[in-house]
Amino acid sequence: MTEQIAWLPALTLFEEYGGDWDRYIDALYAFFKRDFIDSRPAFNGVTLALKRHPVIQNKEATFWHIISEGDAEPDRVPDMRRCERIRWPRPVIEHSGDSAIKIWANERRGEKRICLWLEDAEYLVILAERKGYILLWTAYAVEKEHSKKKLRKEYAAAIK
Repeated sequence: MTEQIAWLPALTLFEEYGGDWDRYIDALYAFFKRDFIDSRPAFNGVTLALKRHPVIQNKEATFWHIISEGDAEPDRVPDMRRCERIRWPRPVIEHSGDSAIKIWANERRGEKRICLWLEDAEYLVILAERKGYILLWTAYAVEKEHSKKKLRKEYAAAIK
């Protein structure tokens, strides 16, 4: 991370929960619930929705997608970088007008996506555009140089 963005919350670290995975997951979910279920942010005037199913351990699919990685849903595994940044998706969405956030639309897996990349913090939020609403799809740290290069190229092509 090249510099701290003033409006980004601190990381939520596993160590803060005594290394207790169950306590940590409960805390992560409490942040997610506060930010996306108890109150819902909007993007460009459209209130965000969540992918609820499959519900696992009484937690929505979007929650699991934000804290884990992997191609096949049943095989996804927790990613500590994603977990630590559980409090970041909402502020990124709410500060989408900030010049530090690069925004563009693309197509991924045949669906229209909206990318919000906070490059200085190496963090990407992906929204999925649907008829009449927008889904919070996923969010993750972008730390690999080849991934950053790909996103820069994608953004440059999108703004032309």
